[in-house]
Amino acid sequence: MQVHFQIEKLPSFKNAVITIGAFDGVHAGHQAILENLRKYAENVKGETIVITFHPHPRRVLNNVDAPSMLTSLEERIERFQTIGIDHLVIVPFDHIFAELSAEEYLSKFLLQLFKPKIIVIGYDHRFGKDRIGDFQYLKTMSSSLGYEVIEIPEQVLQESRVSSSKIREYVLNGDIEQANKLLTYPYQLHGKVIEGDKLGRTLGYPTANLSLIDSDKLIPASGVYAVTVKIHQKGNIRNEKGMMNIGYRPTVNGKERRIEVHIFNFDEDIYHHQMKVSLIRYTRKEMKFSGLDALIEQLTKDKEQITRIFDEINL
Repeated sequence: MQVHFQIEKLPSFKNAVITIGAFDGVHAGHQAILENLRKYAENVKGETIVITFHPHPRRVLNNVDAPSMLTSLEERIERFQTIGIDHLVIVPFDHIFAELSAEEYLSKFLLQLFKPKIIVIGYDHRFGKDRIGDFQYLKTMSSSLGYEVIEIPEQVLQESRVSSSKIREYVLNGDIEQANKLLTYPYQLHGKVIEGDKLGRTLGYPTANLSLIDSDKLIPASGVYAVTVKIHQKGNIRNEKGMMNIGYRPTVNGKERRIEVHIFNFDEDIYHHQMKVSLIRYTRKEMKFSGLDALIEQLTKDKEQITRIFDEINL
């Protein structure tokens, strides 16, 4: 897959079959569109092109109500790569772009830059200033401008019963298994390991404190999770298992929300290394214990429970 960040330097595409959207999560609903995109491209011996935006349009147009993101830009790129898209075009979204009328969006953006043979969109896709452009507008202009437009009907998308907002709700409520089912892959947190107060080490459960690389990333509900981790270490990637706590650490009167990962059977210095955490299952809420001994006892139970989970799902 080729990734294009500069729209003024796009190549000439062959029989371009394009789709457009924010694609936050690249979830099962999005995948239904992308699967159709690939089929149509095969039929015309063309190239699949996904056009997406960064930052998310709602962060530019209405920052107050803009949602936290299910996927960082890097994660979206990885998902499109896995799906097998030919070209990913990342459009820098700003107020100037947002002011394009539907007519300008079609003529100066889609037609001039991509010369599409086929445009594939979901039934509810809107574009242009005030979101005036839609499938009917594209359809009306298609014959005179020389492209075909295909609408993915509501039924196809509703069959997946997926929306980014629904997944966000599951993540915020700690229902990570349901979120993963709709995403079709484990929800991830990607960050850098930073120094903490090293309390976990004195308890026999050293933790890696994670500082997220993307500040817009949606942080799941506080509590304990079974996780797998990928540690980027000296050019290599190590795959490990562990448990993660998100929260304020009320037993020790913590003042700030932290993301801490205890990696099983691991005791190496990974400060300043990057780590990707895949959330597998939510196991309990954050709790305040009577003291450190009670906390250690619970951590032991947590590790035993999560080890059984990994055995159960053959991880």
